[in-house]
Amino acid sequence: MKDIEIVPFPPSGYHPLVDFESWRVAVLRPCEDLLPENLNHLQKHLYTDEVFVLLSGKCALYTAGCDEIPGEIMKTEMRLHEVYNVKKGVWHTHTLCEDAEVLIIENQDTGDENSPKYPLSKDMHNRILELEKE
Repeated sequence: MKDIEIVPFPPSGYHPLVDFESWRVAVLRPCEDLLPENLNHLQKHLYTDEVFVLLSGKCALYTAGCDEIPGEIMKTEMRLHEVYNVKKGVWHTHTLCEDAEVLIIENQDTGDENSPKYPLSKDMHNRILELEKE
């Protein structure tokens, strides 16, 4: 048994790094799906909060309330080395610049079966594109 497990960051996208009992540490790096023009849905987690920490670059979190369907889309520009806790049930998505790295802490069983997605309407997508310009 090793005392320390070393896990390198993959080059792009979302990747779990360490799973232990009920929690997971993952990394999110830029990928085509997270470009503002390619966003196509919001998601929410039914049973857990999700924690984000910006390690480098720029990342914007977009939230849209916690009703059955998303409400008004709001932008939160993340700052380096601050903890952002998206509460259980909040519709959200994010955009990353090309050099961004975001650490994610979440429940290990977080996945498609307990994280519904809501397709972005044209108006919702346009709202995100407008907010990206600010």
